[in-house]
Amino acid sequence: MNGAEQVAAGRSPRARGVIALLEDSCTVCMLCVRECPDWCIEIDGHTETLPADETHRRPRTVAVLDRFAIDFSLCMYCGICVEVCPFDALHWSPVAEYAGTSLRDLTHERERLAGWEATVPPPTALDSHAVHDDAGPRRSADRG
Repeated sequence: MNGAEQVAAGRSPRARGVIALLEDSCTVCMLCVRECPDWCIEIDGHTETLPADETHRRPRTVAVLDRFAIDFSLCMYCGICVEVCPFDALHWSPVAEYAGTSLRDLTHERERLAGWEATVPPPTALDSHAVHDDAGPRRSADRG
C-alpha cells in the first residue's frame, strides 16, 4: 500500500509511520544520534579531501555517509531525530506496514530508509491568510 492508498484508506498523510532518509541531505553531523533518547540510530561516516577547483581555491574536507541505520524495535517514534536534523534529511512517511519476521528485520539500513522517501507526502501549503510577524533583532529601545 503506497502513501496515496493509505490516505484513501483513512490514514492521515502526516501520520508517523516509518522514518525516511534523504541521503543527499545527510552531512553526517550526528545530531539525530546524539538527541535520540533510545539510541536506536547508528551512523558511520568518513571524511574525504577534495582537491582545489575553480569554485574552491583550497582543498576541502567533506563528510561521506557510510552507514545510516534505524532500529525500529527500539524506536519510540518521538520524532526528535526528524526535528533536530538541520538539513531535512529525515522525514516521516505515513507507511506503517514494515514489520518483519524477526527483530533483525526491524533494523532498516540506509538503502531501505532511502526507499521510504518516495512515500513521504509533500509539505502542506501555508495558510494564505497567515501573518508573518518578523520583528527582527531586539533593540535596547524595545526593552521596556
